[in-house]
Amino acid sequence: MKTARSQSHKSHAAPRRRTGIRSSASEQAFQVANIIFFVLLGLTTIVPFLNLIAKSLSSEAAVISGMVNLLPVDVQFGTYKYVLTQGTFLGSLRVSLTVTVLGTLLALSMTTLAAYPLSKTRLRGRKFFILMYIFTMLFSGGLIPTYLLMQSLSLIDKLPVLFLPAMISVYNMLIIKSYFESLPDSLEESAKLDGASNLSILWRITLPLSLPVLATIALFYAVAFWNDYFASLIYINSPERKPLQLYLKELFVSSSDAFLQAGNHAEAAMNTAPQSIQAASIILATLPIIVIYPYLQKYFVKGVLIGSVKE
Repeated sequence: MKTARSQSHKSHAAPRRRTGIRSSASEQAFQVANIIFFVLLGLTTIVPFLNLIAKSLSSEAAVISGMVNLLPVDVQFGTYKYVLTQGTFLGSLRVSLTVTVLGTLLALSMTTLAAYPLSKTRLRGRKFFILMYIFTMLFSGGLIPTYLLMQSLSLIDKLPVLFLPAMISVYNMLIIKSYFESLPDSLEESAKLDGASNLSILWRITLPLSLPVLATIALFYAVAFWNDYFASLIYINSPERKPLQLYLKELFVSSSDAFLQAGNHAEAAMNTAPQSIQAASIILATLPIIVIYPYLQKYFVKGVLIGSVKE
C-alpha cells in the first residue's frame, strides 16, 4: 500500500514539476523578449539624439561629407558658440522660459482652484459643472472663433496669448480632483472644528499632502508650454516675441543660406555646416527639459496612479 501510494504521489508530483519548469521557462522567455523590445525602443530615441550631438560637435567638412554617425569627427565647439551668441536664439529662449514659467505657475494654480471645489460632494451643481468641463474635452469653438476672441481681447502678438488660453486642462484637473477625493475627510473635518476656512484647509493641509500629483501636473504643463509652437504660429507676428520652438520650425523651413546670412556672426557661420547649426539648436532647446525631468520623474507614477484611482 505504501509503495502504491508513493508511486501515485510521485505520478501526481511529476507533472507539477514539469509545469513549474514550463512556467519558469516561459517567464524567462517573456522577460528576455521584454528586455529586447525595450532596448530596441530605447535605441530608437537615443540613437537620433546621439547623431544630433555628433553633428553639432563635428567639423563642417565631416558633416557635409556624411562621415558623422554616432561619434563626432574633428571635434569643434564653434557651432554652439555661434548659436549662443546669436540674438535670435537667445531672444527666443527668453520668450520660451517666460511663457513656460508663467504658464506653468498660473495653469497649476487655476487647475488646482477648479479641482478643489469639484472634489467636494457638498458643492451644489457639482455634477453639472463636471459635465460642462468634460463637454469642453469633446467639443471646442474652433480655430477661427478662438482667433477672433483673442483679437477682441487685444491679445494678438502679445506673450499672454501663449499661455492664457491654456490655463486649465480638463484632463489635468480631473487627475487633481481625483487625488483630492482620495484624501481622508477626517483631516478637513478636524480642521473645520479648529475654525479653519476652506482656503486655509486647501493651503495648509490639502496642498502639502498633494505634492506628488502637483509635481506631475506641473511637469505636464511645463512640457506642453515648452514644446508648443502652434499657438505662436497663429498669434505671434513680431520676431522678438517668437518662442524657441517656432524659431526651430522656421530654422528648418527656411533655406540654409538665408539663415546663415541672417546671423550677426557671418564669419563664424561660414565655417559651420547648416546641419550642425540645426543640431546644436535642437540640443540646446531640449536641455532645460532634460535637466528638470529627472528631479520630477519620481512623482510621475505615484501622482498619476493615486490621482486617477479613488480608494
